[in-house]
Amino acid sequence: MTAADGARGTPVTEAAHGARGTRVLRLPRPVLVAGLLAGVATASGIALTTTSGWLVVRASQGPQIMSLLTVIVAVRTFGVARPTFRYLERLRSHDHALGELAGRRAETYARLVPLTPARLGRRGRSDLLSGVVDDLTDVTEASVRVSVPVIGALVAAVLATALTTLVSPVAGAVLAAMLGVTALLVLLCWRLESTSQDELVMTRAEVARVSQLSTEHAAELRSIGATGQVLSDLRQAHAGLRTAIARQSRGRALVAGGLLLLTGAATVVTALAVHDDGHSLPVQGLLVLVPVAVGEAAGVLTDAVRALARAQAAAGRLDGLLDQTPAVREVGTGGPDEIAPPTGGARAPELRLEQVSASWQPGARHLDPLDLTLRPGEKLALTGRNGSGKSTALAVLARHLDPDGGRYLVDGADATRLPLATVRDLVAVVDDEPHVFATTLRENLRLAAPPEAGDNDLVAALVGAGLGSWFADLDDGLDTRLGTGGAGVSGGERSRLAIARALASGRPVILLDEPVAHLDAPTAEGVIDDLVTHSPDRSVMMVTHHRTGLARMDRVLDLEEERAG
Repeated sequence: MTAADGARGTPVTEAAHGARGTRVLRLPRPVLVAGLLAGVATASGIALTTTSGWLVVRASQGPQIMSLLTVIVAVRTFGVARPTFRYLERLRSHDHALGELAGRRAETYARLVPLTPARLGRRGRSDLLSGVVDDLTDVTEASVRVSVPVIGALVAAVLATALTTLVSPVAGAVLAAMLGVTALLVLLCWRLESTSQDELVMTRAEVARVSQLSTEHAAELRSIGATGQVLSDLRQAHAGLRTAIARQSRGRALVAGGLLLLTGAATVVTALAVHDDGHSLPVQGLLVLVPVAVGEAAGVLTDAVRALARAQAAAGRLDGLLDQTPAVREVGTGGPDEIAPPTGGARAPELRLEQVSASWQPGARHLDPLDLTLRPGEKLALTGRNGSGKSTALAVLARHLDPDGGRYLVDGADATRLPLATVRDLVAVVDDEPHVFATTLRENLRLAAPPEAGDNDLVAALVGAGLGSWFADLDDGLDTRLGTGGAGVSGGERSRLAIARALASGRPVILLDEPVAHLDAPTAEGVIDDLVTHSPDRSVMMVTHHRTGLARMDRVLDLEEERAG
């Protein structure tokens, strides 16, 4: 499984489902206690149904009201006990699940950091992060949606079977047989749900892929006459999704209907079995209602196994994503003299690649041996055709990817033998798809700025990125909300905002990966001009396959010409 298929992307094999099950269905003490509380609540519901049946039948015989008071009190007690214990169970289970979710999210994000970006594949970052969040939610909610209902149903079923057997062994045997068949139906439901989960994820991913392609590249598709083909692919993807949903629905309907038929059959068999066994009519009514009440309680198991299948598939996707070997070593094996910070203060260091080659996946070559030097304060453009290794070289310089061969030097020190944070703290990266967070302008800048940066520093960064006039027109200034539910941001403003973050970071090296690829030529020229003007002492390297902005660079290095020379 590759990172590109990570969370919400790749099916998990059937063998993997079983392997994930034990980890998904952990039973820490809060979950076990919540399950027991759920069992008491479910048992109270069964008791409420059966004692109510006894009371109705007995009352129809016209007895003295005093002879019914005990059962009346019991009915009220069970009626109050069921929601009370259910409330206590929800408090316990949800408190545990929310606490575990917070901890697991922090742990998962920490494990994602070393994988960024080389091991995250080609999926959009927001799409990947949304998938991880959804998968984490499915895994952590398994305690609430799977463990607690299963424990509760099991406890209630055992109690109901034991008490029924004490009253009528025959009725108890029927109930036990009903529970055995229920277990088989639940297992069938799990198998069907596990299989359909993988297919459903794949078909939804295909619909999303084709939809994104058709909307983001509509103009290009029209220009080459490929609109009809894309629409055909989209219809085919939706047809596959409908087929997967229909198959999953048929499986669910089969199991749900099977449980109803089983409950009805057990009720009829119990009624025939206890009709002539010598019990009074009220007791017979009570016994006949036991399968009905137990069947209702067992109905939650179908939802539980669906949640289990989702959680197991989610756990498999998360493991496939997070268990990868990072593309960057945290600290190399050099001696103590090589682990000192390479520069002092904010001075731009010299970055040098000596015959460096690199790849994003094992067994591939995405950057052939390259010699490159970025001098302190130099403005360098790295050009070449698509696939020539420009972005790979930039990733090596940013310490997002370790070289396969050659040496990467920072002020003469081997970068792979320096602490990872030491090198990364020197570099600010601006790519071609900067993200605007749905929060204030201030927070969009503060995420890159050092802790001590004030509002004046943030405004200076906006001015330096050519956003001075835009900022002046904002009624709420730095408190203006951007993104969803806030002010809209154009493509040019988005690119300039990313550059403002780089300026606000104070880092002495700025690496640009196609920063103006989606902008018109005048806007792109203005963005590059503002960046160079306001970064006189910083080193800037821009990766591009266009000619835009090259006039403001001190040097242009063409990878293909470099290798040919």
